[in-house]
Amino acid sequence: MKNIFLITKREYLTQVKKKSFVILTLLAPVLMIAFAAFITFLFKANESTSTFNVIDKSGLFVGNLKSDQSIKYVFVPRENEKALTSTLKDMDGIEGLLIIPELKDNNFDELEKNSKLLINKKIGFETKMSVVADLSRIVKQEKIKKLGISEDQIISLDKNFDLNTQNVVDNNKADSDLDFGIKSGLSMVLMYAVFMFIIIYGVRVMRSVLEEKNNRVVEIIISSVKPFELMMGKILGVTLVALTQFSIWITMSVLGAIFLNTGFSAMQKQIPGGEQSEEMIEKFDIQQTASEVSHILLDMNYPLIIFVFIIFFLLGYIFYSSMYAAIGSAVDNETETQQFTLFAIIPLMIGMYGSFTIMNNPEGPLGFWLSIIPFTSPVAMIARIPFGVPGWQIALSIFLLVISTLLMIYIAAKVYRVGILMYGNKASAKEIWKWIRS
Repeated sequence: MKNIFLITKREYLTQVKKKSFVILTLLAPVLMIAFAAFITFLFKANESTSTFNVIDKSGLFVGNLKSDQSIKYVFVPRENEKALTSTLKDMDGIEGLLIIPELKDNNFDELEKNSKLLINKKIGFETKMSVVADLSRIVKQEKIKKLGISEDQIISLDKNFDLNTQNVVDNNKADSDLDFGIKSGLSMVLMYAVFMFIIIYGVRVMRSVLEEKNNRVVEIIISSVKPFELMMGKILGVTLVALTQFSIWITMSVLGAIFLNTGFSAMQKQIPGGEQSEEMIEKFDIQQTASEVSHILLDMNYPLIIFVFIIFFLLGYIFYSSMYAAIGSAVDNETETQQFTLFAIIPLMIGMYGSFTIMNNPEGPLGFWLSIIPFTSPVAMIARIPFGVPGWQIALSIFLLVISTLLMIYIAAKVYRVGILMYGNKASAKEIWKWIRS
């Protein structure tokens, strides 16, 4: 046990003392936010305003077809149709000509059939759909007016049904759309984080084992410690490195949520009353939304979420790192690892992609079994926990994962004991099975 502690300490201190570890740990959240902002900028940078000349022979769309930031409509006299059609090919700054025929006998189907958009360059699918949506909206309003329905009634017809839901199990707490959206987003972030870190740090253990094996350093180390102690020291050392990073990031996230909650609440209290207050509140919609988000996050049982996250990440990581350590000891180079790493990656991928269905049905049978089976539970249970999971299911899942992790450590130790000192032989699945049975 003393040797395991010494190896764990060495692996841990070697990693955390690196400047790259400190920089990435502190800057990773900032880099993620910056990356998201950069992707948003790329989408914005590719946006442009399309200008279309419009000839409206029906008279329905003049004054109703409104321009916006992406599409600009310019109405022109119907007498210019021939001239505009013939010169459209050479026109700059105009993407197309929208020709709307006359409306005869309130035959909107005929109007739609004979309407056409002439373009002189390729336009995006979204731009075309926006034009179609604008025309459809006006035609719909006109059809309803023909039925004798007023504008207010039209607005009332288009209004969505706002259904208030309350969970009687969870203290009659209201479940809003924003609440569900935040839980879904948190579920995906936590699930993806566990998936990526198990793979990243598991591969790090495998490469460390493979590097020591190829350098023959392991022969010297094995003379002082047992193979099992060396394997467990490496796994636990890298595990503590990962937990250190997660602890820092979780602390930063909680402090950020508290800052949003208190900071924006104080900002809203300072807004003066009266008509100016309403105008200023409208301008602070983003801040209000951020405050609501922080309220929802803080209202969650985040101590339980953090506990489950750490436990399942820790057990899941040890489970799969044992597998990766065994793979690293059984091969001589990274090329040979590819045929074995699929055994570790495929169950995690099944757990991750299968967990996407949890967003629509957190208590469904697929979500239940994915969060109970040890191969997928480190990912699936993390995806379910923001929505609330019965205590007995969490306990059962942890119990099965603990038993499976101990079994995987036992199997990996048997493979590691033989494979770490073998050179030149390409280990097959059949030969590894013999090592396990021996």
